[in-house]
Amino acid sequence: MDDETGRRLDALGTTRSGMQPNVAAALAYVFTIVTGPIILMIERENKYVRFHAVQAILYGVVWILLWMFFGIAVNEIWFVPTFMWIFDALLHFIIMLGGLVILLLLIYRTYKGEKIMLPILGRIAEKLV
Repeated sequence: MDDETGRRLDALGTTRSGMQPNVAAALAYVFTIVTGPIILMIERENKYVRFHAVQAILYGVVWILLWMFFGIAVNEIWFVPTFMWIFDALLHFIIMLGGLVILLLLIYRTYKGEKIMLPILGRIAEKLV
């Protein structure tokens, strides 16, 4: 760990649970809509951890809603029997893979002690914390 990362982690403060703030914040992203609320209920003081818990919940909800919306749109609105299943499968794969890559980046950078704000969800999370 370099000096900058060490200083950044020291500046995050302490948590009520006894976990390091970067670990608690990264854990909030692991199963987003499950671990986010758990971390949010446990941690009532550390704003860094609370921010990432709320952002994880919002991210999980949006990711699931996108998956469902495009599933319904492809299957109902654009229903064409021939070869539409290929488009549907490809679209769901892109949503899944893209969401997973973003999630892994959030976990990694949060663990390093960085405050990552997603474009819209980050501002909402900051207001809610």
